[in-house]
Amino acid sequence: MHLAIFDLDNTLIEGDSDHAWGQYLVEIGAVDRTEYAQRNQEFYEEYQQGTLDIQAFLKFSLAPLTRYPQEQLFAWRAQFVNDIIMPMIKGPAMELVEQHRQNGDELMIITATNAFVTEPIAELFGIKHLLATQPAVENNRYTGGYIGIPTFQEGKQIVLNQWLTEQNRTPTTTWFYSDSRNDIPLLTTVNRPVAVDPDPVLRDHAESQGWPIITLRS
Repeated sequence: MHLAIFDLDNTLIEGDSDHAWGQYLVEIGAVDRTEYAQRNQEFYEEYQQGTLDIQAFLKFSLAPLTRYPQEQLFAWRAQFVNDIIMPMIKGPAMELVEQHRQNGDELMIITATNAFVTEPIAELFGIKHLLATQPAVENNRYTGGYIGIPTFQEGKQIVLNQWLTEQNRTPTTTWFYSDSRNDIPLLTTVNRPVAVDPDPVLRDHAESQGWPIITLRS
């Protein structure tokens, strides 16, 4: 098996779906306009700096899901994907995914952004394997908690290894495409790491390791 793994935010899409979802909730009045917007931006900056407390962020980002019925959330999500995410999807990213598909490679997205936000985005790319932080649900309501290990930093490697074990699969070639310093742990373990429009820390690391650096921007 040849496995092509893609980070999502600022890699396959030209933007951050987690941050954008928070902004969208502010815009539609589902959360406090001032306080939530400010904290959402602070968490995004911490992520960019490599200092994000993933537990604190998940507590923050999953809390709004507990306040509304799933039907309402799914309706908002559909509009969000149509209005906000679709414009973030550019031709070069779709072409890269299609190239791997045509080569017969297994396709996967692995992202720290929770599965509620990312499941429909993976569907837009036609990618069935999505490893993302899983929000917990009880009695058809989101609880604000999550299941398993967050797919963030070293957690991506752990969850990927769990998936490979469960599937009883051992890829002979594994690509991982990412833009972020937070993904250096997983990039280091695959045999085909690729930096995509990388942040400054990842760019320096990729250059020092001789990793390919590409752009998927239009």
